[in-house]
Amino acid sequence: MTRISIFPLPGAVLYPDLQLPLHIFEPRYRAMVSDALARDRRIGMIQPQRSNEGAPLFEIGCLGRIGEVEALDDGRFNIILQGEARFRILRELDVTTPFRQVEAELLEEPQDEALSPIERASFEREARRFAEAQGYRVDWESVARLDDVSLINGVSQIAPFDPAAKQALLEASGVGARCELLVQLMQFFGKRSGDEDDNRVTLQ
Repeated sequence: MTRISIFPLPGAVLYPDLQLPLHIFEPRYRAMVSDALARDRRIGMIQPQRSNEGAPLFEIGCLGRIGEVEALDDGRFNIILQGEARFRILRELDVTTPFRQVEAELLEEPQDEALSPIERASFEREARRFAEAQGYRVDWESVARLDDVSLINGVSQIAPFDPAAKQALLEASGVGARCELLVQLMQFFGKRSGDEDDNRVTLQ
């Protein structure tokens, strides 16, 4: 078990071994970053279940270590958070700090994960369709050079899905399950009005 200072932010998720740039401007989170820099440089990213103040938190988040940091003259920070490990909240702590803290357990990630050639090809095919439908420009040669875990987690982190979908991806166990869900989400969110393709899926 470990004590984690958390940054609840809807729509923002972090994965192990990936980076997340953050602009810290609220006083309580400026205090959180200052506290982290004075200790172990670690904070936890997690999504709240609702947007209101003090809303319950989702169970799964990701612990990150502050790497690059730019301290601005007015007290704000620009930081790069490096993902270290997903965590599961055990309980929220009663604290006097302006930022929330939890007791959590760190989750071990499966080792040496890989997609089958069919899974990888299916994902890349759907990713191309989704990118084209959304008008994104993608360097597909660079994509092809990524290992399976970096590719699936990277797309899961930056994809323009709603918070519930991004949370479902974060909670998926293993790259295969996350890849399958990601394909379904790209089909769902990439569906254009008037599209009659029977192969499209509807998430409920």
